[in-house]
Amino acid sequence: MEFKIATPGLRLGDNPTVRLDVDNEPQPDAVLLIDSQHGGQTCLSDDGYILGAPEFVAEIAASTATINLRDKKRVYRRNGVKEYLVWQVMNRRIDWFSLQEEEYISLLPDAEGIIRSRVFPGLWLAVSALLEGDMSSALAKLAEEDRHSSSRIKQ
Repeated sequence: MEFKIATPGLRLGDNPTVRLDVDNEPQPDAVLLIDSQHGGQTCLSDDGYILGAPEFVAEIAASTATINLRDKKRVYRRNGVKEYLVWQVMNRRIDWFSLQEEEYISLLPDAEGIIRSRVFPGLWLAVSALLEGDMSSALAKLAEEDRHSSSRIKQ
């Protein structure tokens, strides 16, 4: 993805094990994290697990929406995950939360149906296109916004 390539210090994890604390080792569907050399809050263990809270966690939920929106959301908030996205496939809904003063607030789509990350400049999601299954439009919008975003993670 253009966004990943153009963002210094960004790492993408697909279904990784994340050691948040002694009681919680979730395997979210996807994570974005900033390399610790670029100011991120995670590192990799000797055995290849993510230690600490990724900056962004995404869960795709069918039958697990209640768990993702209650239990996992509390764990992620308590451990400092800065943004948390839950795509409720069956309900055709996307909830994107941003950690503000130790509480999650919902990020809502603007008039164009776009939700913008507060952590990763240029990471924008065309919610209606994604929910309608129009992946090419959703990805085109991400690439379009990526080209317009001049602010990136500081090296």
